[in-house]
This record gives sequence, C-alpha cells and structure tokens, in this order.
Amino acid sequence: MSIFGNSIFGHKAPDTAAPAPEAASAGSAPGGKGVEKSDAQWREELTPEEYRVLRQAGTERPYTGEYWDTHTAGVYQCRACGTELFTSNEKFDSHCGWPSFWAPLAEGNVRYIHDRTMGMDRVEVRCAACDSHLGHVFEGEGFGTPTDQRYCINSISIRLVPQEDQQVSGTEPEK
Repeated sequence: MSIFGNSIFGHKAPDTAAPAPEAASAGSAPGGKGVEKSDAQWREELTPEEYRVLRQAGTERPYTGEYWDTHTAGVYQCRACGTELFTSNEKFDSHCGWPSFWAPLAEGNVRYIHDRTMGMDRVEVRCAACDSHLGHVFEGEGFGTPTDQRYCINSISIRLVPQEDQQVSGTEPEK
C-alpha cells in the first residue's frame, strides 16, 4: 500500500486510506490539536541549527546526525513538540547518512507537501502537530521493506525516547 495514492509520483495505490500529500492540513494533529507558536517563540525554544532545519526546512549534513546509525529500541518524537512520529521497529539501514524509516508510527502524525525546491520533485514530510520540517519520503528505490518507501529524516528533527524510558498505557514498568 502506498501513501501516495494519485500523487506526484504518478502511482495509484488501490485501497489506500491515507490522504494524498496535498490533502493534509497544516498545524493539525490527530484529534485536531495543533501547536501554534510565533516565530520568536520557536527561535527562543530551539537552537539555531534546530530552527534552521525544523522551521526553515533545512537539512543536516549526511552522516553527522545523532541517529543515522542508531539501533536503540524506542520511539522517535518531534524535537519541536514531542509528537510521536516513528518507532525503531520501522527504522532500517539505507546507508544514505540520515535516519531512514519505512513508515511513520501513524499516518495522522505526519503530513506531506509537494516539494519542488533545489530543482527536484520530492515529497516533504512535516510534523502534523507543529508543522516542523522532518525530511522527505522517497518511493520505489528497491529497499526490501514492506512499503518500498524511505522516510529520510533529519536527526535534528527528532528525539529518541528509548524503550526502557517508555511506559505502555495501562501497565507498570518492569522492575
């Protein structure tokens, strides 16, 4: 199944339940909760490099980010707002220099934008809650993953919460 339906990639995925990239709404997360802050608030809360990537759609250099080769079990949250975006279960080694995932934790937690910058035709991935830039998603590259997609995400856009730090709803942590 493809997230792209009748998208810019020209693929038509049968029985896809996810919205087309242009159908996602800015600043809205599952349950309709959006994070709205002024530019001054974002500049105050984020480091200059976090601001450049998250708020100005920048990109960190390959093989320099904190998570490009991490194999720790856990959940990756948006560094700007804490929304859970990806898990280590969907992370794979693509050898591209950035963390790669074959699917988000939930489709409603990310949104897609057709990106024609830098002379390319790509799909940008953003946090649905705070509209922060995460990276891009590519399809059809031949990776042996269930979706044949690669969410190429900037390490600086996410924060890993290791599995031992997480609590499953309704259960107590093991001692």
